[in-house]
Amino acid sequence: MSTKTDERVGKYIQDFKEKIGEEPDVNLLRKITEYLGPVVFRDDAEKIASSSDSELETVKSNFLVKKLGLPNDSKLDVGLNAMLEKYGKSNRNKYRAIVYYLLTKYFDKESVFA
Repeated sequence: MSTKTDERVGKYIQDFKEKIGEEPDVNLLRKITEYLGPVVFRDDAEKIASSSDSELETVKSNFLVKKLGLPNDSKLDVGLNAMLEKYGKSNRNKYRAIVYYLLTKYFDKESVFA
């Protein structure tokens, strides 16, 4: 039986393959989608406004520091910029779940979602 979450994960897998050209770790992507909860069902919150400094600060403080337990230093900006670049700077629809997935992989923090 398919759930709304399954549908979202499916959409993210498709987007990941198209934009990044790789096969995502579906289990990790699902866990991050579940962690995000109702956010993934709200159009404005489901995507990241990568051109907004305040949005990127929120990603850093709420996800990278609080959730992944990383120190708040310049490495966060380097990682965040690298992953936004990987997802495609010109790609206007950056799904939060995919950005969080890329960051989790980049900082080698998959154990947080184990």
